Amino acid sequence: MIEVRKLTKHYGKHVAVDHVSFTIADGEIVGFLGPNGAGKSTTMNIMTGYMASTEGEVIISGHNILDEPEKAKSKIGYLPEQPPLYFDMKVDEYLNFVAEIKKVKSSQKKAMIEEIKETVRIKDVSNRLIKNLSKGYKQRVGLAQAMIGNPEIIILDEPTVGLDPKQIIEMRDVIKTLGNKHTVILSSHILSEVSAVCDRVIIINKGKIVTSETPDKLSNNLIQRSKLLSRIKGTEAEIKNAIASFPLIKHVKILGSKECDTIDVLFEGDGHTDIRESIFNAMSKSNLPVLTQQPLNLSLEEIFLEATGERNNYDKHN
Repeated sequence: MIEVRKLTKHYGKHVAVDHVSFTIADGEIVGFLGPNGAGKSTTMNIMTGYMASTEGEVIISGHNILDEPEKAKSKIGYLPEQPPLYFDMKVDEYLNFVAEIKKVKSSQKKAMIEEIKETVRIKDVSNRLIKNLSKGYKQRVGLAQAMIGNPEIIILDEPTVGLDPKQIIEMRDVIKTLGNKHTVILSSHILSEVSAVCDRVIIINKGKIVTSETPDKLSNNLIQRSKLLSRIKGTEAEIKNAIASFPLIKHVKILGSKECDTIDVLFEGDGHTDIRESIFNAMSKSNLPVLTQQPLNLSLEEIFLEATGERNNYDKHN
């Protein structure tokens, strides 16, 4: 269990982290999200003991990170945005070096390193110099060092930054595997990343926690059924005429036909009102059968804008 209590960090007059509190249960994969400068990295640096807070505390498995740093840090494996690699070492040399620093018992070291290499899929580069590896492999070697010592908690700061699409998919798969044995915290400003791998999303903006939910629940809480995809039996002209006297329906987009004598239509309301009944009544009044009606979930990008109060500003400029 990780407990963060009223965590605050000042840089002079600037407040980078502002009384942040949250808990993370054992075995969770949690996405810690926010734009650049939101306070993500500062919070993570405090959680790992790299940086002291101005106020508040971090408890790692019952140990305060400031009062009992050695015990708390022994529970954590950390992959910063720039992996801490020695480029002139071979992969096996580097992992053995890290194991020695972490005081892994000699009797356990070889088996542990082999298991970790299998998990992060780097066995095929064991004897290669790190400087000759691709960005994706370097990132996975960095993840391997975080896992040495079998820490309960793995903290990953922007683990997919700079990777190509294939490498991103591979890293996602590795992170999902980690969730079977570890608590994982994944920091990112790329919202699609956490949607793919995380159980819960903590959104931070301007140093404060904005919301904490599962990706699906975030979407369900915010859409309010104001954007609907419908399949209607009728013509484009008939559909547009039918909704003319229903002011709750603000926008109509004809998407074309995928079934004989029907049209797929995207209806949008004001962003706050359930328009399902209005659509049904409008079509019924004009004898136009509604065959399907499906609420559209917000994208995670839209969720972030909505949760941080930036949606209106974004809409004004687009």
